[in-house]
Amino acid sequence: MRLDLIFNRIQRLIAEHSGSDGKIKFLRKQGVIIGNNCHLETMSFSTEPYLVELGDHVAIANGTVLVTHDGGISCFRDEFPGDDIFGKIIIGNNVHIGVNCTILPNTIIGDNCIVGAGSVLRGRFPGESVIVGNPAKVLMSVHAQKFLFKVNPNRLHTEEMTDPEKKPIVIKHFAAKSIISETAESLNRTDSGNKFKSD
Repeated sequence: MRLDLIFNRIQRLIAEHSGSDGKIKFLRKQGVIIGNNCHLETMSFSTEPYLVELGDHVAIANGTVLVTHDGGISCFRDEFPGDDIFGKIIIGNNVHIGVNCTILPNTIIGDNCIVGAGSVLRGRFPGESVIVGNPAKVLMSVHAQKFLFKVNPNRLHTEEMTDPEKKPIVIKHFAAKSIISETAESLNRTDSGNKFKSD
């Protein structure tokens, strides 16, 4: 094995166990175009990483795989000996891709999109969309999702906290919800009992 290949594998191994900045630095060297303020938890940028473009403020969660070739052509090696099929992946600005997604060749995701966990994407997806499923489809506008986040009772201001700082706040929040839930349940049982007695 050539020394440059060994060195590349060592660099990749280090990047895999690094934070987002280490992954981004390595992937840029491999040819991935990556914008500013991105956060990557995956290193699976296919065997042709130079066919992938990420805009600014893109977050890709762990377990997500980007595929820039179509291995299915191997079924037709007699007709297409030595040929391969490739496709680019372009992801716009301000996009969040959840855990364990698969992004297939010739996929374009517009700006301001959320991709739900486990989705499988191929094709063009418009900006301002929430994209989910296998095969992936646009579920709603990102503005509708923003409203759902806004009214979510479990939205807590913890993003910049360490895990030890965050833990007591989250536990306290859900403990309080549990007490409220138990009280409501108890009241419902009492109401049901009173109704039964009055009948």
